[in-house]
Amino acid sequence: MDSATSDARTPLGASADNGLKIVVVGGFGVGKTTLVRSVSEIRPLNTEETMTKAGEAVDDISEVRGKSATTVAFDFGRITLDARNVLYLFGAPGQERFWFLWDRLFSGTLGAVVLVDTRRIGDSWYAIDRLEHHGTPFIVACNDFGGPAYAPQQIREALDLDPHVPLLDCDARSRASAKRVLITLVEHVKSSYGTQGPARPQVPVPHQELAL
Repeated sequence: MDSATSDARTPLGASADNGLKIVVVGGFGVGKTTLVRSVSEIRPLNTEETMTKAGEAVDDISEVRGKSATTVAFDFGRITLDARNVLYLFGAPGQERFWFLWDRLFSGTLGAVVLVDTRRIGDSWYAIDRLEHHGTPFIVACNDFGGPAYAPQQIREALDLDPHVPLLDCDARSRASAKRVLITLVEHVKSSYGTQGPARPQVPVPHQELAL
């Protein structure tokens, strides 16, 4: 991403009156901060702190040796769907010691993205369990870390996913790929709420020319 693109900040339009909350969740070091950062149209809020030697006794960093900073509260970004609707993106911290924050982050959430590193599929089970507990619609996006390639059905079986839950590959560093993830989620949320009666919120389906 060039600096001209990354520094372009668009103020929230006066006509935008419907904020839709989305949570990006998953295990430690799966790319949640990267995804929020790559797709947000505003300068994202990050609560990253430098990882220290003392933290090695608390967090399992055996699979994320190159990681030097970690989210300790949440990440926040925003993306416009249309003139009246915006998505507010919240990236949840991945370490087990911060899981107590998740239930608060899930409050009022329209839907969620579960980001998965296929080298560490087991790290995603807790996120899926909590979302199912809350009844929150979600999709699963497998971030590309260059690990072994698994067939979609193998991943579904490993995560015990219901057949209706969308599963797709992504590259959290790519704005276009992150855009596709969000479009998939919004379409899934609209489909899920459409079967649950008129009390659910009206969810706009973003167009492919979404201003990302």
